[in-house]
Amino acid sequence: MLIDSHCHLDRLDLTPYGGDFSRWYEAALAHGVHHMLCVSINMQRYPAMLALVEPYPAISVSVGVHPNETDEVEVSLDTLVQLAAHERVVAIGETGLDYYRTEGEQGWQHERFRTHIHAALVTRKPLIVHTREARQDTLAILEQEQAREVGGVIHCFTEDWDTACRAMDQNFYISFSGIVTFRNADELRDVARRMPADRYLIETDAPYLAPVPYRGKPNYPHYVSHVAACMAELRGISIEQVREESAANYHALFG
Repeated sequence: MLIDSHCHLDRLDLTPYGGDFSRWYEAALAHGVHHMLCVSINMQRYPAMLALVEPYPAISVSVGVHPNETDEVEVSLDTLVQLAAHERVVAIGETGLDYYRTEGEQGWQHERFRTHIHAALVTRKPLIVHTREARQDTLAILEQEQAREVGGVIHCFTEDWDTACRAMDQNFYISFSGIVTFRNADELRDVARRMPADRYLIETDAPYLAPVPYRGKPNYPHYVSHVAACMAELRGISIEQVREESAANYHALFG
């Protein structure tokens, strides 16, 4: 079973499919993708995102606001909890910290992150965490807020082995995207080799970060097969085993 554990389906380039989401969906299934998790970025587009994917049984969703989103009213704990009650919502996020694209005082990011962690604790649903140039603060806040009680995943992981170990110690999985196929990702590939078989996921982050050989082009969930192939080569196992392990880990985390 091939699962894309993190994608943004409301942002796909559907031009090759005549602009038809259902046509793309059937093509994804035909490429062997059995399930996808469509991840929320902001609240303004959330109702449309949910309405788009809700008719399709192979798609689950999350609810949350990305740390880079700065042009909307802060989401409340009550709102997150209410939206997470929907039967298709399996996670809270994506949330976290990103110091790469924001400048100045970062307290608002910390408070947004804490609100999402509190929502996860209330709903007992795992977290999808984004971190960029903020590893120490990300791990510290997860620990301070007892996020280990629900766990989650550090998505699109780009950090070192020590950070991966510290995240796993807090009950988090590590998810690998197309970045693991990039020529300059030697440190990340070392992490991929060393990961326990029961603690990793694979993803595309589509439509972003297309893997080699599509780097720089629009990304699609079925390209997760290239991530799986890279992981298999790095770990010295079959692609089938990567599919089975990553799917089992997905279900263990998200149900």
